[in-house]
Amino acid sequence: MPQEPNSLRDHLIRAGACPERLLWSATKGVCPDELLDGTSLGGRLGELAGRSILITTREQLATALALIELDGIARRLVICPPDIPLAHLPAVIARGGVDAIVSDYDLPEEVSAEGVLRVQCGSITPAHDVPPGHHSTEWLLLTSGTSGAPKMIVHSLGSLTASLEISQIQKEGAVWGTFYDIRRYGGLQIFLRAILGKGSMVLSGTAEPVSEHLGRLILHCVTHLSGTPSHWRRVLMSPLAHCLSPRWIRLSGEIADQPILNAVRATYPKSTIGHVFASTEAGVAFGVDDFLAGFPENLAGRHGDVEIRIVNDSLQIRSNRTASRYLDGESSRLVDEDGFVDTGDIVELRGNRYYFLGRRNGVINVGGLKVYPEEIEAVINRHPAVQMSLVQARRNPMTGSLVSADVVLKPAAAAEVAEAEDTNGRSANFRNEILEICRHSLPPHKVPATIRCVPALRVATAGKLARQHA
Repeated sequence: MPQEPNSLRDHLIRAGACPERLLWSATKGVCPDELLDGTSLGGRLGELAGRSILITTREQLATALALIELDGIARRLVICPPDIPLAHLPAVIARGGVDAIVSDYDLPEEVSAEGVLRVQCGSITPAHDVPPGHHSTEWLLLTSGTSGAPKMIVHSLGSLTASLEISQIQKEGAVWGTFYDIRRYGGLQIFLRAILGKGSMVLSGTAEPVSEHLGRLILHCVTHLSGTPSHWRRVLMSPLAHCLSPRWIRLSGEIADQPILNAVRATYPKSTIGHVFASTEAGVAFGVDDFLAGFPENLAGRHGDVEIRIVNDSLQIRSNRTASRYLDGESSRLVDEDGFVDTGDIVELRGNRYYFLGRRNGVINVGGLKVYPEEIEAVINRHPAVQMSLVQARRNPMTGSLVSADVVLKPAAAAEVAEAEDTNGRSANFRNEILEICRHSLPPHKVPATIRCVPALRVATAGKLARQHA
């Protein structure tokens, strides 16, 4: 009886030759099968066996190749996202017990401790001796915290792939794409789908403009595409949006409100569209494919591979997709005594459906009353001229905080404002219309005190709106 694959390399061997399968960066395409008798690590794979390895690269393709080579060979892989400041790397190296670094650029000497092996990765060359992979490699993912050193979360290949049904993702001619970075959980999920599903994948380039990334997705005929709602709002603002024709679309990482679901469905009527709840800690929990915001009430309390419960309005998850723990030394527990992860996402039951309000740690306090920015954004985004919005707190001596909103208008509305003889007057009309929607749908303390029309909103490298948390 053949042995079950337990590493990415094993999966490549089991899949058999797929020479037409490619990983595309902004500059080249590489067939993963080349790693079966080749190496991107300069023939130094044997030196890396059994080590705790930090992978820090400028290009996602370099990380992708290193992951395939090192899974099952390394004792631990610490995957460094592109936005981790160099100043945090010494702490990551120390806490992760790192004794080797794989990189595609020259790291400053002060980044790593004495005795840490450094290996430069690059183009694939013939490999003369590949050590056997017998380690159950730990995969350490880093959180995208707003300040301080990131938390380190321990996964295995098993927990990362537990949600993947291999027979369903092995689609003939599938070309996977994502606006996420594969060094974050959301992007890593798509990368693993491509590798295990015998598909190709289009990787985004470092600091690549949206228009150029879209151009390459179109060029390579992407069939499966994922991103945050903020990613998709930016896509829909591009004139290239209608040149895409994916057959599978997923939104995750942020609340998918009804306006963005409607907009994506209207733009891609032939696509299978869904939104997914997942987090680095809890893994992929569930997907919703009925084109409605929120999720059905009957998902909570259901027993199976994934169990969901609501405690004090907070969504909690238990499954075999959950990370095993925070790395030793972290201050907080990953799961409670029942094995549930408290996601910190607050939901509200309306009728027979739960709706996401926002993050517990993102609440705005207005005179002692709680306000979730995402709830207000979902209302603002209903206005037909609004592309996206960001709600934040504005300090106030009487109430502590007031609600302030920045709004990006859709291209047609923005052009209308720009062409108006009274630009300020036309902007004021839009602001008043938005305020009227808010007053009709929200209690007074949630209605924005100020609304600004802005040309763009900053999206963090994780693909989410860049919020300022108090």
